Amino acid sequence: MNTARIVVLVIAVGAGAVAAYLASGIGGQETAGPTAPVAQLATVEVLVAKSDIPLGQPVGPSDVQWQTWPAATASSNFILRSERPDASVQLAGSIARSPFIAGEPIREQKLVKSNGSGFMAAILPTGMRAISTEISPETGAGGFILPNDRVDVILSKRDQNPDRVKGGDVVNSEIILSNIRILAIDQTVEEKNGQKVVVGKTATLELKPDQAEFLARARQSGTLSLALRSLADANAPARTEEIGGKRDSINVIRFGVSTQTTTPK
Repeated sequence: MNTARIVVLVIAVGAGAVAAYLASGIGGQETAGPTAPVAQLATVEVLVAKSDIPLGQPVGPSDVQWQTWPAATASSNFILRSERPDASVQLAGSIARSPFIAGEPIREQKLVKSNGSGFMAAILPTGMRAISTEISPETGAGGFILPNDRVDVILSKRDQNPDRVKGGDVVNSEIILSNIRILAIDQTVEEKNGQKVVVGKTATLELKPDQAEFLARARQSGTLSLALRSLADANAPARTEEIGGKRDSINVIRFGVSTQTTTPK
């Protein structure tokens, strides 16, 4: 009995020793090799938009900031702090010819100097023309028309009545251009939120070449007025209407003076 117990004890001690040896061997292998260093990603500081910058907005130092950017993906068109540390001050006063979104790298190709003569040409879409027309509070929706709004252009002209017996002159009013984009009021190309309404004297419209010719002729034949359209109509197609369609005449008497005006039939 004693011999059996001794044999079992010896076997147990031997198994424990083998287990301890194997464990120490594995641990030694794990700690033997040196830890591999973590690769560091090369970065640069790039000038980006701090917040959204819409078309036509002047860019100031508070509108941009430096942001860490992977060097491998930095374009040659980006502005790097290592090359131009004063870029935010140098670009102050430039105007965005295309919108920037927050975090987008600033590229000088999308900026134009505010005193540059080519700004209006820069923001015009391909194939479009910019043409200006005089407006007043009465013909410009009381000053509530701002850049990027959509308007209808109305032509009003007074025609002499060949038959004086029936009354005075005939006044015709009709829409000649529909859903036209306003590029600028006077020389203001962007109105910021919260800014007071300013009544301008000149509105610059975005037109196709044939529409620009049409408007120039219409301007010589009567008075032009702008009717402000809803923002929901922004995607409606711009149209040119024919002048002189069939219309019904209405005889209006004001202060004893008879005047004929027309309405669409």
